[in-house]
Amino acid sequence: MPFFPKKVKYRKWQRLRGQFKGAETRGTTLIFGGFGLKSLGSKRITSQQIEASRKAMTRYLEKGGKIWIRIFPDQPLTQKPPEVTMGAGKGDLIGYVAVVKPGRVIFEIDGLPQDRAREALKRAGAKLPVKTKIISRI
Repeated sequence: MPFFPKKVKYRKWQRLRGQFKGAETRGTTLIFGGFGLKSLGSKRITSQQIEASRKAMTRYLEKGGKIWIRIFPDQPLTQKPPEVTMGAGKGDLIGYVAVVKPGRVIFEIDGLPQDRAREALKRAGAKLPVKTKIISRI
């Protein structure tokens, strides 16, 4: 069950040049949980990668603890099929991505002892294409 917007105004976006420049200004501190997973680099994270991270965390936690996902993939990603010549319009929609810059909190977790929370976030970070670090409120 990957994440994607219910409804969009425009099916395809124009390319956003310079979207990976600089550090994140919003979403850089913990708000909901006691521990979080913070990005150290810039990447586009797909909805499938977010879902894989979420599953890795929930499987490790079994029951107990609460998870917050602080990013949402709202940018459409298009791609042309292989061996197609230039021209003939933009490619087909293949999924949605969330642009993540350094400093952005991706996941938060609460209601667990420190060692279990850190291990769950470590497993989630292994599924993501960006380097991450675990932060805590303490």
